Amino acid sequence: MSTCPNCGEPSAGGQEYCLACGSRLTAPTGPRGRSLGSEWWMRALLAGVVAIAGGAAAVAATGGDNARVDLTTAVGGFVTAPGPSTLPSPSEGERSSVAEWPAGTDGWTIVLASYPQTGGRKAASTRAKQARAKGLPQVGVLDSSSYASLHPGYWVVFSGIYTSEAEAASALAAARKASRTAAVRRVIA
Repeated sequence: MSTCPNCGEPSAGGQEYCLACGSRLTAPTGPRGRSLGSEWWMRALLAGVVAIAGGAAAVAATGGDNARVDLTTAVGGFVTAPGPSTLPSPSEGERSSVAEWPAGTDGWTIVLASYPQTGGRKAASTRAKQARAKGLPQVGVLDSSSYASLHPGYWVVFSGIYTSEAEAASALAAARKASRTAAVRRVIA
């Protein structure tokens, strides 16, 4: 038996806190009777050694031969092989005016910009004419509310009508010269 140094209340051997005042009676000890608080740096050092050994094992397991491996990444959507376009190509008259998306046609396009319908169609038409003047093919404006794959409520300025995502993606670099935010999108009627 011992007593609490704070209040003098008797305490049992191995008791860590005084039941009367709540003061700590002894420091917690490990299995060998040593104070656990004094060995934190050893546990941290051991964890660091294990982490370094794990990193070395990972490098060894991956070969470490410094061979260059090219990684090809597919970006979103449904990938189909490019093939001949079955959609109508623009006539000479369409090349100089703003195009319309063919009614009932599913396909892929490059979205150049989107404008809220609350602001009217004029801004979208102006942007389409500017893109057309920069040489982009089949530039038009469509009502996103009419297509299931597009967020409703916008006038969407698009360039090109393609049968596959790959075909649209191949024209993306040219479209980004006219609009930095150009992106390939699927249009489902």
